[in-house]
Amino acid sequence: MKKDNFDEAIDEMGDAFVSPNTDTPMRKDAFDISDQEKIESIQKDVKSILETLGLDLTDDSLKGTPKRVAKMFVNEIFGGLHPEGKPKASTFQNKYKYGEMLVEKNITLYSTCEHHLLPIVGKAHVGYISNGTVVGLSKMNRIVDYYAKRPQVQERLTMQIVKELQEVLGTEDVACVIDAKHLCVNSRGIRDIESSTVTSEYGGRFKDPEARRDFLDYINLETEF
Repeated sequence: MKKDNFDEAIDEMGDAFVSPNTDTPMRKDAFDISDQEKIESIQKDVKSILETLGLDLTDDSLKGTPKRVAKMFVNEIFGGLHPEGKPKASTFQNKYKYGEMLVEKNITLYSTCEHHLLPIVGKAHVGYISNGTVVGLSKMNRIVDYYAKRPQVQERLTMQIVKELQEVLGTEDVACVIDAKHLCVNSRGIRDIESSTVTSEYGGRFKDPEARRDFLDYINLETEF
């Protein structure tokens, strides 16, 4: 495909493209270099971008920006790319024989749109039905945070959270709903500051309409302290 045609196709596709793969697309050599080497390389690239935009990087306010951005990319907002950062989700026997769904709602979510590298900010609601095993509540938050800290599309993020909890708990009975604002929509392009995006993934018994309705009722409960 010629470059002009390729650029036109990308512009026409906009934000609509979603990879069918639930795994984050990574190169095989993604971890052949250290985090420090990545920071040094990214720092040079960010410096080049800012200089190309015409900014004076000798200014006191800007001269540290390339390094700050590089460290933020590697250690913070894209820290979920590294498998060593994956949370260890300890599981426990369900001694209380609790057989109803457990829901962790309003989990604060910060991610980054992989199409424009702009923030995604919202809430994740996660639930599961124990088959004899339970997981610590904070681990559910950590799993959401881990998969959010990478370039993402919301659909994939929702599926990754469910898939991970299914593996941890040894059950298909896991559900996740995410409601989030995308700054690539809110702050550029159409600039619609009110809209948000809702995605869901239901596994096992949550595919049943009654269980799904109960889950949605749970996450719509008003919580005040």
